Amino acid sequence: MQFRVLIVLLISTIVWLASWFITAPASALTPIKLSDLFYEECPAELAPGIVNSGDLRPANCFLVKGKAENKSGKTVVDADVFGRIYDANGNSVMENRGRVGTIVEVPPGVSDFEIRISVPANQPTPLKLEQFKASGFADRVRPFYYDN
Repeated sequence: MQFRVLIVLLISTIVWLASWFITAPASALTPIKLSDLFYEECPAELAPGIVNSGDLRPANCFLVKGKAENKSGKTVVDADVFGRIYDANGNSVMENRGRVGTIVEVPPGVSDFEIRISVPANQPTPLKLEQFKASGFADRVRPFYYDN
């Protein structure tokens, strides 16, 4: 009986130790500096079918563009973009939301980016873009056993 307990403990210990070497390494969050921000209306082919946060009211489509600076030396993926967007009257166009979109891939160095946003049609322009920043990961955030 004691021999079986010893074998179970030995196998459990081996499995526990192996799990330290098999699990995927955690990726650190990488900050991305955003600059030279501006926006423009979406081209006609992008504008149809926009949805504004589950709202059925009309919305306008805009592309927020600028430069993204990645100092990490590695490509950053799935970078979440945060910022504040106000209409001409100083009202928030994305109430209760700080995240405005995602940059799929940011190579090392400075590169161009664009994200699509929807703004309620009743909010006057020009828009004001403030406090924009982004952060992402050097690897896709998912379990190691997925291939795609």
